[in-house]
Amino acid sequence: MDVISRGVEEIIPEGELISKLESSKKSGIPLTVKLGCDPSRPDLHIGHGVVLRKMRHFQDLGHQAVLVIGDFTAMIGDPSGRIKTRPQLTLEEAKTNAESYVEQSKVILDINKLKISYNSEWLNSMNFSDVIKLAGTTTVARMLERDDFTKRYKAEIPISLHEFLYPLAQGQDSVELNADIELGGTDQKFNLLVGRNLQKEAGQDPQCIITLPLLEGTDGKEKMSKSYNNDIGLQDKPEDIYGKILSIKDEMIEKWFILAADANEETLDSIESQIKDPSVNPMDLKKQLARSVVTLYYDIETAKAAEAHFNNLVVKKGIPDDMPEFGMDGEKLLVDLIAESGILNSKSEARRMITQGAVRLDGVLVDDINA
Repeated sequence: MDVISRGVEEIIPEGELISKLESSKKSGIPLTVKLGCDPSRPDLHIGHGVVLRKMRHFQDLGHQAVLVIGDFTAMIGDPSGRIKTRPQLTLEEAKTNAESYVEQSKVILDINKLKISYNSEWLNSMNFSDVIKLAGTTTVARMLERDDFTKRYKAEIPISLHEFLYPLAQGQDSVELNADIELGGTDQKFNLLVGRNLQKEAGQDPQCIITLPLLEGTDGKEKMSKSYNNDIGLQDKPEDIYGKILSIKDEMIEKWFILAADANEETLDSIESQIKDPSVNPMDLKKQLARSVVTLYYDIETAKAAEAHFNNLVVKKGIPDDMPEFGMDGEKLLVDLIAESGILNSKSEARRMITQGAVRLDGVLVDDINA
């Protein structure tokens, strides 16, 4: 249980999980461990890696990991944590994103031992009578227990009926797979409990639920998301991963060691002790964290190279060999130049980086957004 419970927020119910694990060990029959993924975006980041890493733990223990691609439910749009209706994808868009999702997950999961299912396989075959029967397993009052729905209801922000169907559809996935365990972030707890309830309705042994904390992004405020420009992508270059990790808030160091670096107890005890030691520079801990994360997704030699690249570029003020070139005609505001060159995604992001003291021109700090 030590590996399984490491970094976990909640196990529901823990006693049942222990019993399932013991029964599996005695019988030699692996447990079915389900993880649903919403292919609303094609790119994965380290925040996604937290729950994927937990699934890998189960794989390493000999259990059957099942990655459920929500290609059908993506056409509904997961309302979890949303203050407005999520845009709906076409089945083709969902499948394209899903292919990218699976390919990127190879850096964490053992693909050769992974079962991949698409929930369109069974949800597409349901008729209207099936949907009515499924909807009859819950109530509007129960749905409004969800924090995100409650906030929208009180704020008089519309909630579409199809959004109520999302947790039911996700729960039906558990019934179809007869899942023993389902993994998810803390924002998925309601949906996972719906699956447990639907399994009871179907006469199945209900799944145990394991939720994991949401990893805040590099800004230390919002959960990691490409939408918030605070993400570190699994496909980012090693030197970019290294550099971005050094920018996290000091107070996030321990949590990142737990969730992003998947550190063991011995390492965590050492980190906790060093954080409390006023003589220890937090930047040294961030460098250790950055090396650990790059090693986790690549290897130790790549991590050393990423650190050397950072030291040459930032500490020694060196110029990288692959420095991009950008031509310009006439004078331009620095904000416009940064955005047009593609260094950052937008002028607003360029302004934010300038005001935060993150931009230098010919080695001189620029703090005027009108420069």
